[in-house]
Amino acid sequence: MKEMILDFSAIELKQKFIDAGIKGYRALQVNQWILRGVESFEEMNNIPKELQAKLTEDYIIGLPKIASIAVSKLDGTRKYVLEMFDGRLIECVLMRYYHGLTVCISSQVGCRMGCTFCASTGIGFERNLSCGEMLAQIIVMQKDAGERISNVVIMGIGEPMDNFENLIQFLRLVNDKDGLNIGFRHVTVSTCGLVKNIIKLAEVGNPVNLSVSLHATNDALRSSIMPVNKSDSIDKLMHGCKIYIEKTKRRVTFEYALIKGFNDSQEEARKLARLLKGLMCMVNVIPINEVSGTGFEKSSRKSIEGFVDTLEKEGIVVTVRRELGSDISAACGQLRKDSLSLGDNE
Repeated sequence: MKEMILDFSAIELKQKFIDAGIKGYRALQVNQWILRGVESFEEMNNIPKELQAKLTEDYIIGLPKIASIAVSKLDGTRKYVLEMFDGRLIECVLMRYYHGLTVCISSQVGCRMGCTFCASTGIGFERNLSCGEMLAQIIVMQKDAGERISNVVIMGIGEPMDNFENLIQFLRLVNDKDGLNIGFRHVTVSTCGLVKNIIKLAEVGNPVNLSVSLHATNDALRSSIMPVNKSDSIDKLMHGCKIYIEKTKRRVTFEYALIKGFNDSQEEARKLARLLKGLMCMVNVIPINEVSGTGFEKSSRKSIEGFVDTLEKEGIVVTVRRELGSDISAACGQLRKDSLSLGDNE
């Protein structure tokens, strides 16, 4: 069975080449071609024909095909539907900020977490993505944009902590100095709150940013929209986040999607402030992006402003998420209800 060449770092690939009787420097050449987005070994014109044939026999590059692209008329955000080597579809998003390009990538085909506000719920879980398939999304978007990607958020389809081993390998690959060379502090791992793996991530010691979907201040409320809370309660989650902060010295971001009439009162804001008091953290308030079939509505501007103002008065650092790509269903929570119904495609 062919191996996916993107699953290996430059050093690992060099050793595999040497073990196969191939000169080690060829691995670096191949690696550089792949990072530039070539789709076949035959395109690598400084690689001998006989080596191209051997690599074709032993490996697949594994870069996904772009099935479609939707471009936001509001802010230029680009949502990609990518077809993997086995025909399965995933989505990822490219966003432009003042500091450069940020991409949001998927970690699984489907998701089994069941959060009721998320468009990925209901599509089922098919499989995990390998570390190379996660890396490949960045390479494809970087090639299409013609610019270097500076920040990566693992917040697309799937739960990264539910694909833990591949996540750890991906972090190593994306940080590889002979690869994309993106610093850990420019990578954010998002989770709905799998506490055991939050602690394991802390023990690995890579100082990535941790983003935790909280969305409620008590177990009954949170469990009603996030099934994970039935096994990993808010108390357990806070314990895991404290360990992460202590081990990595990194601030945790708590994502809080405001849902009209559900969790957007000023009293809830005060409860949230009490819950987070003393933690090195910030709150990212997300005016919920409406998804067909959920029944959830976005909070009013007045409620959002009141919630934020209350948190700030209680001494909590708070930001409000920019709603990038909402007109093409590319915003937070909108990947993927109907992958190929994307509006205006290129």
